[in-house]
Amino acid sequence: MMKKLLIALAITSFVMGCKKEKKVAAITKDASAIIEEETGASLPFYWEGANVYFLLTDRFNKGTLKRDVTLNRTDSTAVLRGFEGGDIKGITQKIEDGYFTDLGINAIWFTPIVEQVHGSTNEGTGNTYAYHGYWAKDWTAVDPNFGTKKDLGQLVKKAHAKGIRVLLDVVLNHTGPVTDLDPVWPEEWVRTGPKCEFTTYENTTACTLVANLPDILTESDEPVELPDALLAKWKEEGRLSQELDELNLFFERTGYPRAPRFYIIKWLTDYIHEFGVDGFRVDTVKHVNENAWAELKKEADYAFGTWKKKHPDQVLDDNEFYMVGEVYNYGISTGRQFNFGDKKVDFFKYGFKSLINFDLKTDALKDYETVFKKYNYLLNTKMEGKSVLNYLTSHDDGNPFDRERKKPYIAANMLLLTPGASQVYYGDETLRPLTVEGAEGDAHLRSYMNWEDLDSIPSVKKVHEHWQKLGRFRAKHPSVGVGKHKRLSKKPYVFSRLFVNGDYKDKVAIALDLPKGKKSLRVKGFFGEGAQLFDTYSQTKVVVKNGYVVLENDFDTALLELVE
Repeated sequence: MMKKLLIALAITSFVMGCKKEKKVAAITKDASAIIEEETGASLPFYWEGANVYFLLTDRFNKGTLKRDVTLNRTDSTAVLRGFEGGDIKGITQKIEDGYFTDLGINAIWFTPIVEQVHGSTNEGTGNTYAYHGYWAKDWTAVDPNFGTKKDLGQLVKKAHAKGIRVLLDVVLNHTGPVTDLDPVWPEEWVRTGPKCEFTTYENTTACTLVANLPDILTESDEPVELPDALLAKWKEEGRLSQELDELNLFFERTGYPRAPRFYIIKWLTDYIHEFGVDGFRVDTVKHVNENAWAELKKEADYAFGTWKKKHPDQVLDDNEFYMVGEVYNYGISTGRQFNFGDKKVDFFKYGFKSLINFDLKTDALKDYETVFKKYNYLLNTKMEGKSVLNYLTSHDDGNPFDRERKKPYIAANMLLLTPGASQVYYGDETLRPLTVEGAEGDAHLRSYMNWEDLDSIPSVKKVHEHWQKLGRFRAKHPSVGVGKHKRLSKKPYVFSRLFVNGDYKDKVAIALDLPKGKKSLRVKGFFGEGAQLFDTYSQTKVVVKNGYVVLENDFDTALLELVE
């Protein structure tokens, strides 16, 4: 017994010694994070196949249970158009609890957290505050309703400790609306008309999205002074000198004119310098001249590189700074071009690794093989080297797939198994309602996360478990999102994914719509005779015989990987 113990200790010592030689992030980790690292969190990560969780900061989880009303936001609002109390600390709590890890999430995107306009507006859908984060007042501050910069720093550190990347949602196109408490920015900074018509390049970029949403003059290179209201605010907060000194250093280093977009680019990239966020989800991309996005990416790359040099012990990998853009109504079917009507623009040439794909919600009405084959072809031809972020539901798409939540298993399969990156919208995995009594417009899509349902309703728990199984398999196997797709069998439906990058190789087989009981799955030509496989869905080991594996259970899904 003693001899066996000594041998075991020696082997453990040798393995740990080898692991120390590997270039891994030396981040302080809790026990669960260490376990993740030992079981595969150090797998190569590819943004092209990321599993991104998107949530509204105000609607996900309350980390600070007792929060006073901030900034005198005391007006009554229409249904779901005020602040509900979700905050940065609440997201961090769920990171620490392992909620995202259990879903196989390896990147989190949450709505903007910069300071919002203080007043409320009523633009036809009832009185509204800027709970959603897209109405900036001061890009240099975090809105107190969401938390503090210290909270944001903690979130990034906790996420990185779990191997999860953080995407900040950023807005360069517009300020918040004008209210009694929020005067319009100077005319050298913004235009207040005309409203966008969306029929030409000009009337999509040089216009306001809606009435009373001042549009930043992002095309202008004319130097402008900072607004008096912003200077007075900084002075009152005791940081005027610091902000002005930092701006001077930025413009001296870059040589940019002091035009509106460059101020905002500086303020946005400060969050990279300070916290090491991994990427930006960029709002309203098609409403800004494309050169501005290349400039944002250039400064983001500089900030990310600087942060990595200053924090070598916190670097997750060698990936460059990631930018995914919201070009509203862009779809993968068109390839890389977006058509304005009179002009086509390839936004991928201006800093974007990926664009949000508006096609999947309609493609998902088709059969699995049709969708998987289409995306496999496009991503490996027209889109090679770039990617799309697929989604089925979101915060501002009034026509989501399965609005009534009647097809949650199909939704999970389509979203998590379609080639490309996937965007899980909060509550996709818990049947959070997308229709709310008394709500109007996009408020329907933005209800508070239904944690109580997950805790108490068996059908919700069952759906959640399915999303977890698929998500964890996807996170463990980059081939699911990035690999080449091939159908192995029509009925039962079995397909493979194979990804090779240098010395790294990952291969899996997946089966859907399986019958209950005993089933034979064809894997011939993909897994060799006698290969030992593990079905992670049913937790069953199988062996390839005559090109088939046999499972016997009541599950309609199989997720097959090689036994190492």
